[in-house]
Amino acid sequence: MAARRAKGFGMKVLYNKRERDENAEAELGIQFAELETLLSNSDFVSLHIPLTAETKHLISGPELSKMKPSAFLINTARGGIVDEHALVGALKSGKIAGAALDVHENEPEMNPELLLMENVILTPHVASATIEAREKMTELAIDAIVKALKGEKPENLVNPELWEAKGRK
Repeated sequence: MAARRAKGFGMKVLYNKRERDENAEAELGIQFAELETLLSNSDFVSLHIPLTAETKHLISGPELSKMKPSAFLINTARGGIVDEHALVGALKSGKIAGAALDVHENEPEMNPELLLMENVILTPHVASATIEAREKMTELAIDAIVKALKGEKPENLVNPELWEAKGRK
């Protein structure tokens, strides 16, 4: 969890999500904040949310303009959460200090303007490349194969309509 690591560095952690997590607040000493408050008070904004219709371009021009000129945006979640065109503008104008992106709006392509910026770190969607994550991915794949071979519906099936079209439940 990013909050746990940030606390390990002595950082004050603000978070935002649909529903407040009072257990995490008590356990980690983190503080819930409205998005505008979080953006305007944070030195580092790290995104950890799924891409949905609601979160598409959640971070765009208005949100970037609320950030500190010394702030950094970190996105390891999904590329479409950040409007990269607006991000380029914010970086060029000095509205924010920098960005680190492991995911990109038009993957596998990377924004050519971002590629040329010295205040940007770009990686090719490898943030999940930890030993633990790869081991878990292997376990999930093996479990799915075993279930399918037994005639059972695998978890996390990408196209369940095909499973059901074959008369399986």
